[in-house]
Parts: sequence; C-alpha cells; structure tokens
Amino acid sequence: MLLEGKKILVMGIRNKWSIAYGIAKSAYDNGAKLIFTYMGEENKDKIEDLISEFEGSKAYVLDDAANDELVKEVFSKIKEENGKIDGLVHAIAHANTEDLHNDFIYTTKEGYSNAVDVSAYSFVLSARVAKEQDMLNENASLVTLTYHGSTKVLEGYNVMGVAKAALEASVRYLAENLGKNGIRVNAVSAGPIKTLSAKGIKDFSSILTVVEEKSPLHRNVTTTQVGNVATFLLSYMSDSITGQIIYADSGYNIMGV
Repeated sequence: MLLEGKKILVMGIRNKWSIAYGIAKSAYDNGAKLIFTYMGEENKDKIEDLISEFEGSKAYVLDDAANDELVKEVFSKIKEENGKIDGLVHAIAHANTEDLHNDFIYTTKEGYSNAVDVSAYSFVLSARVAKEQDMLNENASLVTLTYHGSTKVLEGYNVMGVAKAALEASVRYLAENLGKNGIRVNAVSAGPIKTLSAKGIKDFSSILTVVEEKSPLHRNVTTTQVGNVATFLLSYMSDSITGQIIYADSGYNIMGV
C-alpha cells in the first residue's frame, strides 16, 4: 500500500460527498493513519460519525484556518497527541455567495480579502506553522486543491478564480522554499464535482454537462478518482514531483473549444 504507516492530516473535511472525504478514503485504503480538522464544535458528532470508518483517526476543531494563532494552537495539539506527520492535505476554500452570483467587477474589498485569505493564505500559513513547529517528517508531502477557473474565465467562479490563482502561485513558491528540506508541495486541479461548495456556483450543472461533452474522456470525475491522484502525490511514487498543478479532470483543460 502506498501510504502504509504514514500519518496524513486532512484539513477541511465536511461530509461524505466532499473531495476531502474522497482523498481521506483513498489514503486510508492505502494504509494511512488519518488526522482531520473541521469547522464548528457543533459539528463534532457529525464529523466523528463521518470518520468512524477510518479506524484510529482523530479530528480537531479549527474554526478559522487563516488565523495565525488558531492554526498554531491546533497544530501544536495535533503534534503533541500524534507526533510528526508525513502529509498534509489542504481542502479549504470560501467565497461570499454574492461575490459568486454577481459580476466579478462588483467584488467587494471584504469579499476579495476573504476569498484569498481562506482559500490561499490558509495554505501558506499551514505550511509555515507545520515547518516552524517541526511537525513534518522527512520527505513529507503537502497537497492542496485548485480548479481550472484559476486560469480561464468561468461564469460564476469570479473571485474564487482569483483566489485559486493565488493558491497555485503559492504552491510554486512554497515548493522552492521547502524543497531544501526535502518537502514537496503540489496541487490537484479537480474537474467539477457536485460538492456542497459547488452549489454556490451559478449554473453549476451546465459546467458538468460541458465537461462530459467536451473532455477527451467524455465523463466527469469522481471524488474517488481525485482522491487517488492525491494519494499518489502524498506517496513515495511521486517523490520527483513538486511545485506542480496536476489536473484530474478527464483531460478537459487541454481542449481549446
């Protein structure tokens, strides 16, 4: 198994339909011990029930992944109770609903800052705190999630596209910074999937239809497929890959029309 004996921290688990869950399941099926962060103490019972199938896993509340002090506090507790980790999966993003439904030009300063803070800065912060707290084992791998809207204009994606572009640039700079310590940093650009977050995107179902019609494989992707790509990036099988945006989208990104 690719991740036998490895400890993987998955940040941003929400429900069984999320990409984070797909990654967690693939990692667990490949031998990983899982640690999770989630939002909201009120969700504790729901999250514990969700991860109960992952034997030996633990979950920690992290209400704001872009808050320096909160991340330091939670990461310190995770390290104290679990020791060092071998991989970190960042599955956290947010944009205000009105900033997705209105034209991009009407994005507010608050909405712009929120999207970039939560969706991009939180990954930089997580990497920095993990490094500063000596939380990462040798040859650790960091993986985040992005989307094609970072490089192409997609109606309704708006400020999230800007945030994902910042995230992808952050992947490259983090890869250079952490490479000297043997730590790899990559992103998976997943095709559109019916997640809770996707419901905020206007006419999302039409995007699914276009990918099915136009992608080389003529099908949409699943959380399981994306999870398998993330597991590969977390494993020794990808130890020569860093600073990359790996597309898991049935090839849709290569098409011109």
